[in-house]
Order: sequence, then structure tokens, then C-alpha cells
Amino acid sequence: MKNWDVTMVRIYCSEAEHKLEPMLALLHDQEQVAGVTAFRGIAGFGRSGKMHSASLLDLSLDMPLVIEFFDKPEKVQRIMQDLKELVKPGHMVSWRAKINASE
Repeated sequence: MKNWDVTMVRIYCSEAEHKLEPMLALLHDQEQVAGVTAFRGIAGFGRSGKMHSASLLDLSLDMPLVIEFFDKPEKVQRIMQDLKELVKPGHMVSWRAKINASE
């Protein structure tokens, strides 16, 4: 198998928005994308400039979340349109990538 082109998408949100479950349901259950990973940040800030951070003493429930997924470009374009209702403008980025594959 040769390397194949994919589109990677990264979505930025926060735990307080409660969007992780609906996004994972869409990406995994409905769209069955090739791969999804969700990351919980330990610190971050957005447009407001308000810093959110976690420590052992204060485990905030409003930490930054990053959700990444990838699949074939044409499939990702369609999914990104569906995600517009869940993702605030300026919180979703995408780029082309290559998958390493066995020969």
C-alpha cells in the first residue's frame, strides 16, 4: 500500500461547552472517520484571553479540549460542513497530510 493523502482537522473547545460527546458520536458512530483523538489541555486561553489551567489543588472542569480527526479529503469536507453547527467560527483548522503505509 502506498502513502495516501488525508485531511487532518483540529477542533478547539472547552469542557464547559459539553461538545465532546456529540462530536465523538458524530465522528465515530455516524461518520466512522479513519481516526479520532481527544486531548485535554493542562493550560490554555482563547479569544477572551482568560487563562485556564489545572493543578493538583484545583482540577478545573473548564479545561481546553482539542479534538483531532482525519480521513479522505472529500469525506472530511462534508463532515466539516456538518460540524459548523457544533463548532464556533475560528475554532476548527484543517490541513493536508500523508498517511505512512506499508509497501
